[in-house]
Amino acid sequence: MYDLVIVGGGPAASAAAVYAARKKLNSVIIAETFGGQSTVSTDIQNWIGTVSISGDKLAKDLRAHVLAYAEGTLHVDEGSRAEKIEKIEGGFAVTTGSGKRYETKTVLVATGSERRKLGVPGADTYDHKGLTYCASCDGPMFGGMDVAVVGGGNAGFETAAQLLAYCKSVTLFDSGAAFKADPITVEKVLAQPNMKAVQNVEILEVKGAAMANALVYKDKTTGETHELPVGGIFVEIGQIPSTGIVADLAGRNQWNHVVIDPRTQRTSAPGIWAAGDCTDVLYHQNNIAVGDAVRAVEDIYLSLFK
Repeated sequence: MYDLVIVGGGPAASAAAVYAARKKLNSVIIAETFGGQSTVSTDIQNWIGTVSISGDKLAKDLRAHVLAYAEGTLHVDEGSRAEKIEKIEGGFAVTTGSGKRYETKTVLVATGSERRKLGVPGADTYDHKGLTYCASCDGPMFGGMDVAVVGGGNAGFETAAQLLAYCKSVTLFDSGAAFKADPITVEKVLAQPNMKAVQNVEILEVKGAAMANALVYKDKTTGETHELPVGGIFVEIGQIPSTGIVADLAGRNQWNHVVIDPRTQRTSAPGIWAAGDCTDVLYHQNNIAVGDAVRAVEDIYLSLFK
């Protein structure tokens, strides 16, 4: 029986694997791929210690760091997808899609999440060609441009606030007649002179040439269709956490994020910890996910050997 099975291959899971190996925990990381959501970013500028790195390079670096410890107590099951976690005597059994079964005393779920995609014509064509789902990763590349944000929740307004620092103007689009973001946030952001919001609209199409350069939308009140020229489009319409694997074991919130104790990363299921974007922490960022995973492994280690 292993001490720990880590499920995932993003920054959180990779950090957990390195720390588990350094603590000589007999562990397994089940990673379908390495890198997480950031693999599609062409230029990540907020990965601490590196001024600029592509998502592809980040994924390769994470993989290399994990594999550097694979000769010791760490087993790397790369290319596998964990499909089931079940409670057994003395711990858990984690089964992959290929039928591999790992029995373990503890589990760390670091399965991340997926951005909810903008499902309109042109969105897939210009994904990361002017249309992006990560302002923190890609925002600075759009300095001095007129940009659009799709989404009227807190994430959309927080993205707009980031972009206002270096973009020429920001236009935010909300599908509803009332913003879902906190009123104080809405008031503060909309007070900026280069900020505009359009409510009760339906996004119809993303247009462009080599890069996205226009957003087509319909005013649901009047039925009129409009086209807004933009230099970039930032989509913030929610995330879908990948937490189905623990749905019957650990508590989740209304958005299906795993609920954790922020001091320890423990879930409601004894023996299962979670870290990264699959959890209900307030902010989801690569650097935060790494720190949370390290906290989890520290607590797992203490729980095993106290």
